[in-house]
Amino acid sequence: MSDGVTEALWYVGAGRAEIRTEPLAEPGPGEIRVRALYSAVSRGTERLVLAGRVPPSEFERMRAPFMAGSFPFPVKYGYATVGRVESGPPGLQGRLVFALHPHQSAFNIPAEAVVPIPDRVPPSRAVLAANMETALNAVWDARPAAADRVAVVGAGVVGSLVAWLCGQLPGTEVTLVDIVPSRGELARALGVSFALPNAAPGECDLVVHASATAAGLAVALGLAGEEATVLEMSWYGADEVSVPLGGAFHSRRLKLLSSQVGRIAPSHRPRWTFGRRLAAALDLLADKRLDALLAPAIDFHELPARLPDILAPRGGVLCQVVTYPAAKTAA
Repeated sequence: MSDGVTEALWYVGAGRAEIRTEPLAEPGPGEIRVRALYSAVSRGTERLVLAGRVPPSEFERMRAPFMAGSFPFPVKYGYATVGRVESGPPGLQGRLVFALHPHQSAFNIPAEAVVPIPDRVPPSRAVLAANMETALNAVWDARPAAADRVAVVGAGVVGSLVAWLCGQLPGTEVTLVDIVPSRGELARALGVSFALPNAAPGECDLVVHASATAAGLAVALGLAGEEATVLEMSWYGADEVSVPLGGAFHSRRLKLLSSQVGRIAPSHRPRWTFGRRLAAALDLLADKRLDALLAPAIDFHELPARLPDILAPRGGVLCQVVTYPAAKTAA
């Protein structure tokens, strides 16, 4: 788009999205101009947004940084964009940066709201930064230890990243659990084991649930060993979820703990800022094995038509990368 104009993705109704042309003013004091190269679709959250299933009680808490509009519709949503700084202070001019910004071809943003991408992280992989930040926060909440037996139920992007992070600890036995057998190939690429729910090892020291299904949560509780922790990462939107707290839940003294990226884990909150956590997440993306999570890129202008298939529950897409015209120019 020409100077003074940008294009942005808007969710406009249940199952419908469109690209809108918007005016783009000159950056104000303290702002920079970012030209998008890549963004990523968040399967879990954006599926709920597209379906209009964000519950009214969460309308304010679910607002993403720099989103526009209001829930349920119309809303400009998204939080994983990589771009190049077109105008800004000398330290940022021309730099590749990550921003928690909706899908948009160019935008103005406060300079302190972007994080430079390390040279060793390819920009297309850097779109995983928000997911990695969520996974890192979850690991801080869960506190796995060396030589622990860990199960992660739900081999989506965040669950897979949690499994990969836990697998970096010496001696850990990490199993990624999913109902889709082909996720076994992903687990092998990430260096962890894989099992279908009925074959997953039990008596785990830690179980992380990230499938966003009641059945997955039941599996997670069943895999937990005596006095173990089950960390719940799923967000169900407006759905009501049945939790099987009968049986051995109390006699085995299991702990069910929630994790959410909106606040830094209590263990790190006194010392860490959001900026430091996001920078750490970006640095963790230097491992090329994480490319196994990325679906082949699609063009930004194809996104409205492709979103229903991308976000379908059994669509098979993990992290959908979106490419913008500026990425083709830079290639």
